[in-house]
Amino acid sequence: MGSDNSAGRESLNLAQQIHNSEHRHEHADEGQHDHHSHTKAGTAALALGALGVVYGDIGTSPLYSLKEAFTEKSHVMTVDRINVFGICSLAFWALIIIISIKYLLFVMRADNKGEGGILALTALVMPRKGPTAAKAGLLVALGVFGTALLYGDGIITPAISVLSAVEGLEEVSASFTPWVIPIAIVILLGLFLVQSRGTGTVGKVFGPIMMVWFAVLAMLGLSKIVQDPAIISSVNPIYAFRYFTHESSSAFLSLGSIFLVVTGGEALYADMGHFGRRPITIGWYAMVLPSLLLNYWGQGAFLLAHPEDIESVFFRMAPEPLLIPLVILATCATVIASQALISGVFSLTAQAVQLDYLPRIQIRHTSQSHSGQIYVPLVNWVLMVACIGLVLGFRSSTNLAAAYGIAVTMTMAITTLIFFRVLTDRWKWGKIRAYAICAPLLIIEMGFLGANIIKIPHGGWFALAVGIILMVQMQTWRRGRILVAERIHRGERPIEEVLDESDDIKRVTGTAVFMFKEIGKAPPALVNNLKHNKVLHKCTLIVAVETAAEPRVQPEDRAQVTKIAPGVFQVQIEFGFMEEPDVPAVLSSLNHFGLEFDENDVTYFLGHESIIAGKAPGMNPLQEHLFVFLNRGADSAGRFFNLPTDRVFEVGSHVEI
Repeated sequence: MGSDNSAGRESLNLAQQIHNSEHRHEHADEGQHDHHSHTKAGTAALALGALGVVYGDIGTSPLYSLKEAFTEKSHVMTVDRINVFGICSLAFWALIIIISIKYLLFVMRADNKGEGGILALTALVMPRKGPTAAKAGLLVALGVFGTALLYGDGIITPAISVLSAVEGLEEVSASFTPWVIPIAIVILLGLFLVQSRGTGTVGKVFGPIMMVWFAVLAMLGLSKIVQDPAIISSVNPIYAFRYFTHESSSAFLSLGSIFLVVTGGEALYADMGHFGRRPITIGWYAMVLPSLLLNYWGQGAFLLAHPEDIESVFFRMAPEPLLIPLVILATCATVIASQALISGVFSLTAQAVQLDYLPRIQIRHTSQSHSGQIYVPLVNWVLMVACIGLVLGFRSSTNLAAAYGIAVTMTMAITTLIFFRVLTDRWKWGKIRAYAICAPLLIIEMGFLGANIIKIPHGGWFALAVGIILMVQMQTWRRGRILVAERIHRGERPIEEVLDESDDIKRVTGTAVFMFKEIGKAPPALVNNLKHNKVLHKCTLIVAVETAAEPRVQPEDRAQVTKIAPGVFQVQIEFGFMEEPDVPAVLSSLNHFGLEFDENDVTYFLGHESIIAGKAPGMNPLQEHLFVFLNRGADSAGRFFNLPTDRVFEVGSHVEI
């Protein structure tokens, strides 16, 4: 979720990247869905793992979603038979339509070489021919905004999940009430402090714990359903229609809280690359969906008999002796749900950096065998401060619920809009057929969005503010990178022309690697080396690194080598947008006639631009200063490309934007 800041590294947009890799990569098609091949045992293990990573967020929704549907300040609902049956009916159909139909049946088939998520979907729908640049830019802007909104979700989810679980202590004893916020903060602190260790070891117990959690959800629900089995008839959509005619205005506004039952749905798609569509689908139908439905129906049946318990319906369903174990289990489940969201934000950041929508920042890999397990220190600490700030500011899960939902709803609606282009441009569906799928989904999501809009003054502004700030930052960085490249490239000359003028230059031993984006042009660092030092290394490699539109690139397709002159070679390297660029590893594996060098005797030359905000056209002054600030905070190109620090030589230049 980066591109070289070295001299001349031009930031290409997604459409150009797809065009550049056109000769190697095939269209994703409707029949190529799941790129994982597993045995039955392997599929079962992956399905179990998916319980702990993919379904953590949606699996903890019963803690607060049904309660908020009745008690949200903007739409306090009467706890009567019509409303209980109506809300249970809406919860059922939301899970079926949004999760089962939209994501599992359709959207998750739109994988980008096995990977999912809104950034992967954005790259997938950019066609090679056809749309105007404006249309392409609009698609990218939508995808980037959806990505930015997910950061807001990543901040709110840990706060509301942990807080709602710890609030169960209030049901044990009122004396715990003053301790709820301090305990929640300690749990969040611990959660973020252990991120640097990686999730590999802890992840092995996530699945089993969540399996116990879902089993408890089902048993709690069943224990109440047997007392009023009629609640299951709420699957009939007629109860939803009756609900809207009973207390119409409040019923519509309650959609914003009912939507909380499907928050976490986007995680199914985003984490598809780790598990595959089939294991995620098996986990949903075998465990998650039945458990959630039984619990929601159980809460409904319990409320019909005990309407006064609406303020803490989930915990009051449990027998008193089991209350403390349930609070502990719920806390474990919310920590796991939070971990999944935090890991997702890390992955999203890595993708955005690779696609050059964010400056390079330090990204650490915490596993030798799983490339997706990463740790991003800066993002981790920002998330920690923001989550703790939300707990201190909102002070209860009920207040936080007012901030929750609007960002997820907007992201889901954006996903539907982009998926429409997948249907028409990639799968070649007719527009009428595509509208038949996407229009009903969009209408439902816009209904949820409309109900969530009233949350903006009560906390929804936070997620929107996070999204807008990140959107501006991403677009500013993207635009600034392009302008810097344009300024630098004005004085560029063809590499052959520069070498022809350097016949009398002395050759020195060793290998020089010049990191430079522009194919066929002479790197400024090379020109300066020839001009001032009057030398050229016996083996000179001009290395251009590009980010592919695919998540990963096969090793055999990784590099192309072209001989320019005796001892001078152009090397084009391509990494997927979910891969960590490791230039030395690729260079050491090159096998090209006439190219021989000692990998331990290599000097890497990088361009380093000092960006100055000036009067040059292209950006408004505020964006210029923001870009200069972001550029100063960017991680070094050497560390980004995994270059050995003791063999990197930087050549500086001033660039005015």
